[in-house]
Amino acid sequence: MELSIITINWNNAVGLKKTMESVIAQSCQNFEYIVVDGGSSDGSVDIIKNYDNIPNLKWISEKDKGIYNAMNKGIKMASGEYVQFLNSGDSLTDKDVVKKMLDEVEKNGHPDIITGNLLKDYGKVIIRDSNSLDKINLWHFYNGSINHPSSYIKLDLFEKYGLYDESLRIVSDWKWFMNVIVFNDVKPVFVNVDVVLFDTNGISETNEQLNIDEKLKVLRTVLRPAVVADYHRYNRDIMMMERIHRHKLAFKLVKLIERVLFKIESKKTDYVKR
Repeated sequence: MELSIITINWNNAVGLKKTMESVIAQSCQNFEYIVVDGGSSDGSVDIIKNYDNIPNLKWISEKDKGIYNAMNKGIKMASGEYVQFLNSGDSLTDKDVVKKMLDEVEKNGHPDIITGNLLKDYGKVIIRDSNSLDKINLWHFYNGSINHPSSYIKLDLFEKYGLYDESLRIVSDWKWFMNVIVFNDVKPVFVNVDVVLFDTNGISETNEQLNIDEKLKVLRTVLRPAVVADYHRYNRDIMMMERIHRHKLAFKLVKLIERVLFKIESKKTDYVKR
């Protein structure tokens, strides 16, 4: 089996139905489908049972200890070369997505992580988040992450680097990616494929402060406090300069102003005569 698609769900019957239908409709069926339900009481289990005759469907319904506990359960049930996390409410963009992504896996020599575009549905508008990986480093993770739902992750990476940290509520996938990519030099591959239509009503999208707090908590455990303070202090300036750098005229103007300021400050240098 090349792929294990894992869906976690808790009391989101409407979202679960949408997610499962998008998976079942795939033209390529070279994957197993794992549904981990957290003991829902809203009819979610009945929806899963409606598809119980589908080949390669595995599912459980029992109480869990949160999002990442449920994801870890799914990982332990998986047998594919890659895993993809498609949570209830999210959906695959079209019926050929799995085929496109598995073709890209072959073309790119089965990389450890391969990631495509995430489409965020805000009702009146859909935003494509391509998350290009040209400059992926610690600063990249300070400001963002890799799109988790649109990524295919080799199952054996979880054996090598561990499962998701269940003490975190919403940033454990971010922590895992940062550890694997930044601190262990695993190279992800980006492909220009629209993979997932993302449900923007989830906890990671609606609780920005918790997202910030948990990220800072993690960073303070892996970096010295002074380094975290510098990132926090200069983050906005770096973002501003990256934006300016994309526009040649604006960048030349800023560079000119910086040189002028440098010369002015140099004249104020207190030289000591020999």
